[in-house]
Amino acid sequence: MTHPIFARWPAEHPDRLQLFGAPTPNGVKVSIMLEECGLPYEAHRIDIMANESHDPAFLALNPNGKIPAIYDPDGPGGTPLALFESGAILLYLADKTGRFLPADPGRRYEAIQWLMWQMGGAGPMFGQLGFFHKFAGRGYEDKRPRDRYAAESARLLGVLDGRLDGRTWIMDDDYSIADIALLGWVRNLIGFYDAAEIVGFERFGHVQAWLERGLARPAVQRGLLVCST
Repeated sequence: MTHPIFARWPAEHPDRLQLFGAPTPNGVKVSIMLEECGLPYEAHRIDIMANESHDPAFLALNPNGKIPAIYDPDGPGGTPLALFESGAILLYLADKTGRFLPADPGRRYEAIQWLMWQMGGAGPMFGQLGFFHKFAGRGYEDKRPRDRYAAESARLLGVLDGRLDGRTWIMDDDYSIADIALLGWVRNLIGFYDAAEIVGFERFGHVQAWLERGLARPAVQRGLLVCST
């Protein structure tokens, strides 16, 4: 395996898909998906607090310097593939395995729209709320940024709650990459970010039930622990 990433993080099982990640809401999307699919893989923890995602070897895999990223030695046509961006990786793994993405073209794009909704809306807004509510931003005297992101996060939860009304999963009875993309973010919002009260999470009963169902899945429980140590 000649990719520069392996000079810094050697592969013990070079025939397996290689995951480079951390147990963040974006990172666990891919580890959960890999556990759900049952694909053989090898995980490498990238210590983002030690700035390892900006190591030159990692930047050779992802020039954006963010986790997660993968290297699949058995990519399309048998050609190795390096890939970053969690949403793109979920789509790739769904196509590779034929799982967790509807085959019907209309429903496929319906699921993809919810994946994009997470990537462009729920993830960034929840993350900003976390910064202003729990991390460095909490010391800012001006609370307008925090309140802005709290209100938008609550609005997004309302959208998700409406979608889940009468549904088991985002795509009705079909658990999909749309659910996988969102589980870690909603869990983080009310857990690690401690923002349940500020967004009024108790109002969103359908989201609460969906989150409980998702977190009860054994593959989700395993995926949340990948790259944690």
